[in-house]
Amino acid sequence: MANDLDPRMSPAERFGRELARCRKGQGLSQRRLADRLRCSPSLVGHIETGSRNPQLDFAQACDEFFDLPDKEYFVRLYRRIHQSPSGPGWYVRWLEEIEPNAVTLRTWDLLLIPGLLQTEDYARAVFRGHLASTESEVEEQVAARMQRQLILTRDNPPALWVLIDEWGLRRSIGGAQVMADQLTRLATLAIRHNVTVQIVPADNPCTDGLMSGFVIAELSDAPTTVSVDSAGKGEVSAEHELVALIWGRYDRLRAEAYRPGESLEMIKEAAEQWSRKT
Repeated sequence: MANDLDPRMSPAERFGRELARCRKGQGLSQRRLADRLRCSPSLVGHIETGSRNPQLDFAQACDEFFDLPDKEYFVRLYRRIHQSPSGPGWYVRWLEEIEPNAVTLRTWDLLLIPGLLQTEDYARAVFRGHLASTESEVEEQVAARMQRQLILTRDNPPALWVLIDEWGLRRSIGGAQVMADQLTRLATLAIRHNVTVQIVPADNPCTDGLMSGFVIAELSDAPTTVSVDSAGKGEVSAEHELVALIWGRYDRLRAEAYRPGESLEMIKEAAEQWSRKT
């Protein structure tokens, strides 16, 4: 499946590349594939070069013909063309190419519960806090965040190692009921076989963790890549020095964190405290 991390490749070019790969894997010429899909050879050629966008019925025909393990593989590529996530290029690259292909994700959040573990109401409260967002934009962002979370329930989910600052359990996002529900969900997710959650004490001496949140993505066939997020900007990079720097921060933070069992009890206790405030 698609795993090219080149951020310069457009969604249309990606669709075309995958179409050509699958066609050649079947030993078919463009003309023979066009016969199977009941379209013109020139259409197949234009789509493979990325010079023409496929339509939904074409993507559906590709899924039916190639019969890949992901039954909607080409439909998903089609949706990326017509519903590409909004946001800066670095973030789109992370959402489309890196996070879905990661075998392990290691994340540090010093302000919020990580997006992959958020409830709808918690995510909605976070996005509503962006003063420039309209209500429709908020709902689009919430839907996109919930869609991202599906990687944790697929047949081969990534291992997710989560470090959360203790204040993330105490900071009111959306009110007491939202926090109670969020922390109850966090406790439920923390016992999944592929999810490990550890709380970092509020008084931990690792001040490096105050500089930014980050995610480390380990991939099976590409270099380890990091996403570093700070106020007003972000960066996605596989550059060795930056990756090593972020790994060092992660290791220092984890060395200060409570063990998973202790962290789970803290989460449950905080959920109960928020529940008593509702």
